[in-house]
Amino acid sequence: MHTFLRRALSAGATGLLGLTVVVAGAGAASAHVTVDPAEAEAGGYTLLTFRVPNESDTASTTELEVDLPTDTPFAHVSVEPVPGWTATVTTTELDEPVSVHGAEVTEAVDSVTWTADDADAAIAPGEFRRFAVSAGPVPEVESVVLPAHQTYSDGEVVSWEEVAEGDAEPERPAPVLTVAPAQDSDGATHGGAADADAQGSGETATAEGPVDGAGPWLGAVGLGLGLVGAVTGVLALSRVRRGGSAR
Repeated sequence: MHTFLRRALSAGATGLLGLTVVVAGAGAASAHVTVDPAEAEAGGYTLLTFRVPNESDTASTTELEVDLPTDTPFAHVSVEPVPGWTATVTTTELDEPVSVHGAEVTEAVDSVTWTADDADAAIAPGEFRRFAVSAGPVPEVESVVLPAHQTYSDGEVVSWEEVAEGDAEPERPAPVLTVAPAQDSDGATHGGAADADAQGSGETATAEGPVDGAGPWLGAVGLGLGLVGAVTGVLALSRVRRGGSAR
């Protein structure tokens, strides 16, 4: 009986080790430049926070450049100051004027660049930093791609600009802001691609927000609970058998 118990506990320990590897792997896979929130409502303003991890073992991140769309531009963009970093905002003349809330927009911000003032302010290996901009109104599109370019102290530039196709995630995915249709005061949605699709099919448009990264964590938690249950069952069986032997 003791041999059986030792084998069961050993199997449980092996499973828990596997759980750690799965969680660590999930964390490593998400180590790229991302934007938060992942979703915003069309027509409103949002605070876009870019999370920038340093992926190099030897070099520091000294600059981040984020490209903003010019075909469906943000009419207003403001930058949150970051201690030790200098922000540079560039604008461009639009090929064609764009109407935003009844006003004609002829130029828009096309990029924001943050540069470390010195080596001490740079993002060292094993660290990350957040950079934020307030932008709006959010255009009425399905999503806004926000390519980011990360420069290291050794001269390497990593461009996070690839767009996912299907279920496979690209090696260097661009930060993407999903746009939800605007809502009236009574909660009805209007505008955006979801509303247009609903009108064409005769269905009612709904907006569903993504749960970023929830799948791997929920799976890991479920596996852990299952292992705990298995070990508990083995211990209970051991007690029952000892009780039977005593009688």
